[in-house]
Amino acid sequence: MFGFILRRLIASLGVLLVVTVLAFVLFQYVGDPVNQMLGVEATEADRQRLRAELGLDDSVPSQFARYVANLAQGELGNSLRQGRPVADMFRERLPATLELSLLSGVLALLVGVVLGVSAAIRPNALQAKVAMLFSLIGATLPSFLIGILLIMGFSVQLNWLPSFGRGPTELVGGWSTGLLSARGWVHLIMPVATLCLFQLALIVRLSRTEMLEVLKSDYVKFARARGIPEHRIRYGHALRNAMIPVITVAGLQLGTVIAFALVTETVFQWPGVGLLFVESLAFADVPVLAAYLCFVSLTYVGINLLVDLAYVGIDPRLRVSGS
Repeated sequence: MFGFILRRLIASLGVLLVVTVLAFVLFQYVGDPVNQMLGVEATEADRQRLRAELGLDDSVPSQFARYVANLAQGELGNSLRQGRPVADMFRERLPATLELSLLSGVLALLVGVVLGVSAAIRPNALQAKVAMLFSLIGATLPSFLIGILLIMGFSVQLNWLPSFGRGPTELVGGWSTGLLSARGWVHLIMPVATLCLFQLALIVRLSRTEMLEVLKSDYVKFARARGIPEHRIRYGHALRNAMIPVITVAGLQLGTVIAFALVTETVFQWPGVGLLFVESLAFADVPVLAAYLCFVSLTYVGINLLVDLAYVGIDPRLRVSGS
């Protein structure tokens, strides 16, 4: 087990290094932040002086070496737009993104598995048909359109839910959270529903398909022949094996949601790192953009490692082969 984790960590560090190089080089061609900071009325001398202060007149390899050296010390540099440390900006925005993503991911996994398994056990029931209909809606409608429709229905027409913002937050050990107030939960409803539908479609269909396949397997037929109760067969044996591919997809989707919740955050003006990325992209704020790409890669690498460890916990065959 230790050797497996060590190999994955080494491979993960290689992936992070490659993403760091690509992100930094790519964003050199996004735009010139000096023009955004000074405006069109600045003289050429002012531009050259600002470029020298920011280190932008150095060669790209020199800038990248300086960025990697700072990154190794936990420093992400300073934002060109706000002049603040990027690490502080991420620290302020990250709780909003994680709360939104984790709540939607857990809700989608729980509801998706329940609906998918129910649809597999009773495929002709009304509940199964309704579940497949919701999964079809989530698969066909893009997340930004779902968010806009929710805003039009529940904010504009009915005036039940707020259409933007995070609501009141409280600091708990340096972590800003909106989960301690009813108003904060109200602000979460529509963004969470938007991201949940995005994930729910695939989880419902995959849970149903895998459960149907497992229920047709030979060991399930043998268990029924032995007289084992049906609920033990379904939820004690079949469900556990059907969950292996579901966990894979759910983990990858959670990484996708954390990394690319920027569409939902933009629609609802949710103050997370995704909205910070969109705002920085318009300004060509290279330190923030590069830090966001590193955050995305780190999220995927970490979740993939957790999914691999979950495999070992669910499937005993992997523990035997690993030992």
